[in-house]
Amino acid sequence: MSEKRVIAVTGATGAQGGGLVRAIVADRQGPFVARAVTRKPESETARALAALGVEVVAGDFDDPPSLDRALAGAYGAFCVTNFWEHLSVDREGAQATAFAQASRRAGLEHVLWSTLEDTRRWVPLDDSRLPTLQGRYKVPHFDSKGQVDRVFAEEAAPTTYLLAAFYWDNFIHFGMGPRQSPDGDLVLAMPLGGARLPGIAAADIGRCALGLFRRGTGTVGQRFGIAGQILSGAEMAAAFERALGRKVGFYDIPFDVFRASGIPGAEDIANMFEFQAILGDEFLRNRDPEISRSLSPELLSFDAWLAANAGQVPIQ
Repeated sequence: MSEKRVIAVTGATGAQGGGLVRAIVADRQGPFVARAVTRKPESETARALAALGVEVVAGDFDDPPSLDRALAGAYGAFCVTNFWEHLSVDREGAQATAFAQASRRAGLEHVLWSTLEDTRRWVPLDDSRLPTLQGRYKVPHFDSKGQVDRVFAEEAAPTTYLLAAFYWDNFIHFGMGPRQSPDGDLVLAMPLGGARLPGIAAADIGRCALGLFRRGTGTVGQRFGIAGQILSGAEMAAAFERALGRKVGFYDIPFDVFRASGIPGAEDIANMFEFQAILGDEFLRNRDPEISRSLSPELLSFDAWLAANAGQVPIQ
């Protein structure tokens, strides 16, 4: 059997990168081997990856020479940056640019860049449908990635663009699950503006990413939006009701109410959901469960994800 090709995976201790590392490990007969790139190779999560037989190396988006070392000898790489770690559009742009340039220096054959829409293409800064934030953005954590797509096209190794949907895992880790109302019933409250929401299990992002690497460099220059299922708020609440065995209603929080909630990042998140509502069917077409299933046939539905994870969703 020919030697397996190395995929260097940034964000390897996080949701997307970690999902890809584990997908590669599980694909024992596949053509790839994972190299986990992390700032903290001694962390508990990194040690858990090493225990699976994964090569773990140090790499820091803020330290370009470390990226050169991390990518050396690899066939391909997965790049995901974390805006929420520092909330700086400028820093995320610099980090992604550093990676793009390092991927070309390393001579990689295939890069997968986890990006999002630059919302200003559809809602310019002078468009009052969405408040302008930080003077330059409509949805900072979207725009900060989308504006770097040009850099990957011009300065990176051959690149395929991956657009993920809302992580259902946010119901576990970010307090977005149902809350108990005064009458004892549960309420799922989200600012959707009547729109349906594409969602996906975080682990399935990694599996879809592996599917793109398996398709090869014929995907270079293309954009693949992924989702496990597209559901209304009421449909998500009904799924929670089935999984929890308790009545769950849905409350569609007005966007302006959510913006003023005081939750960290509330303005950015509210603009994100309102942008999705403004785009409507176009946003849904850009997160296609059928395309996702072609990349990963074991793609989970929301009911299947809840069957495995409902017990971890905190009820407040």
